[in-house]
Amino acid sequence: MADLTMTRLHEGMVILYAISLVFYFIDYLDKDFKAHRIAFWILSTVWLMQTVFLILYIVETKRFPILTLFEGIYFYAWLLITLSIVLHHTYRVMISVFFLNVIGFIFMTIHTFSPVQIERSPVGETLVSELLFIHVTFAILSYVAFSLSFVFSTLYHILYRLLKKKKWTKQFSELPSLDQTEKGMTVSILTGIPFLLVSLILGLQWAYVSLNEFSLSDVKIIGSFILLFVYGYLFYRRKKGTLQGTGYAWGHVYAFLLVLVNFFLGSSLSEFHFWY
Repeated sequence: MADLTMTRLHEGMVILYAISLVFYFIDYLDKDFKAHRIAFWILSTVWLMQTVFLILYIVETKRFPILTLFEGIYFYAWLLITLSIVLHHTYRVMISVFFLNVIGFIFMTIHTFSPVQIERSPVGETLVSELLFIHVTFAILSYVAFSLSFVFSTLYHILYRLLKKKKWTKQFSELPSLDQTEKGMTVSILTGIPFLLVSLILGLQWAYVSLNEFSLSDVKIIGSFILLFVYGYLFYRRKKGTLQGTGYAWGHVYAFLLVLVNFFLGSSLSEFHFWY
């Protein structure tokens, strides 16, 4: 029962860490103070949980946990979170904090779902299946966000044509403005990009743990990285002011077509992705 509780708490830490990464990414790209605060407090909760587990482990084993690779990974992840919190309070260099936490998240995931941990745990198979569940959940959330960006881009085109042809009537009065739909596209991909990034990290870890062999050249993996690049490029061009209006809206339409291709064709051609 105690082992099961510890397993669940470590899984909870991974999920919280992933959520904090999402908010840090939003803050880094969009300078969102509210997202910044949420990310910091969630990360602080993860750090506190890690510190408690670290102390309990030291008390139980009566030594500092760095004698094995498995223990060293955990301590390394804890140091990265500690350093990111220190940087958060001192230098406030968000790009450093964000990338430190990406590395920390990768190692925390490796520790929680590593083959050693799975062999030691009485719920090893459950750990693997739950890692897959978390991976798929974040992937689907990213698809939902990208779908929303497509909806906003479609609305933008409809509104643009109505205004251009001067066919605006009272029945369209409840529709959002062009500015609101453009902002909706940006917020949607700003949410979808970190969800997809976290999903890719978790998915690669699941493949490493559960598959005898897998290749990074898998169609679905390549397609997901392409999606990450395309939406990241769209957001970059938007922030630089070089892609606006109808061009920006068309970019979202074409990017969503890639989402559909990756979802259906990529899954059917993949060696180990069966449906999502």
